[in-house]
Amino acid sequence: MGAHGPIALFAVSRPGSGLALRLLAALPGSRAYLPERFVEVERDGVHPWNGSARDWIGELFSRYPSLVIFGSAGMALRLIAPLLSGKHSDPAVVVVDDAGRFAVSLLSGHLGGANTLAETVAGLLHAEAVVTTGSETLGTLAVDLLGREFGWEIEDGRQVTRVSAAVVNGEPVGLLQEAGEPDWWPDGRALPGNLFRRESWEGLLGADCHAALVITDRLLNSRQAPPFPIVVYRPRSLVVGVGCNRGTEAEEIARAVEAALRGHGLAARSIRGLATVDLKREEPGIRRYAERLGVPIHFYSAVDLRSADTTSNPSQVVQRWVGTPSVCEAAALLASRATSLLVPKTKTENVTVAVARKVFDAGEES
Repeated sequence: MGAHGPIALFAVSRPGSGLALRLLAALPGSRAYLPERFVEVERDGVHPWNGSARDWIGELFSRYPSLVIFGSAGMALRLIAPLLSGKHSDPAVVVVDDAGRFAVSLLSGHLGGANTLAETVAGLLHAEAVVTTGSETLGTLAVDLLGREFGWEIEDGRQVTRVSAAVVNGEPVGLLQEAGEPDWWPDGRALPGNLFRRESWEGLLGADCHAALVITDRLLNSRQAPPFPIVVYRPRSLVVGVGCNRGTEAEEIARAVEAALRGHGLAARSIRGLATVDLKREEPGIRRYAERLGVPIHFYSAVDLRSADTTSNPSQVVQRWVGTPSVCEAAALLASRATSLLVPKTKTENVTVAVARKVFDAGEES
């Protein structure tokens, strides 16, 4: 499987079949679907087809996240038109003319990755990529892709279209970043002229904006609801230090973490990783909870934990059994490289939780 995921290469003509075979050799994870009469020898990854092109496209459209169709854009459009359901579910579709001169991003340019696929295909065929989405042609910001390379998630996608329109149309758009990687915009390139950074919620709400982009790990309250459309991004910025009694179930750990975050107005979708003492390396509950979140666990020795500058909530019991007066607080500070905690130790019957915000260096992604 390549960077674009499995790719179906669908040809209807002999020239298109030749181009598909060229891409088949260069795109890992691709499969070529060629008219049976143009398949001269059996070859791995080649699937002869006959019958209705519309029926075959219907099957491939539902099976593959990426589809390259060889032929005219009009033909491709007629084939896929009855299959369209929405940009959040449709696959990426790129069209390559039979002469191999152009690779056109036809469908799902941003979210599906057709723009990137068109660039890749064009490079392999020495063709010209044709990308018509507004942010690319105008050299501005793609609202639905912002921070994706860092794992940022959009809290609620319902306002993406309205905010994107404001960005592309050159209307004033406020930008507030409270957390996450700082270098999400290309180094040395000025922000679009209609984007205005704000340093606080008060500054954002008081600005004469038509829309806003907010990058934060904090939960929003009703007083912070602006009178204009807003897209909230959840960066992976929170490191959760965890301590637990032996045998504590993942569900109990999850409840304790979520309660601690909620009580301090923080978003669980911004959890970047867990941190704990290395004695918990084989603790099933912690491992299962991390797997559920899809985040790593950072393990530290008692010696490392003792080196962390935290004396706010020392535990003599933990000192006696583990060899350090602090597990969750010290682990959160070490893994985040922060000097203070967003959430000091909170304790339930079997779980302790502390939270710190990750400190990012310029250019850092991991």
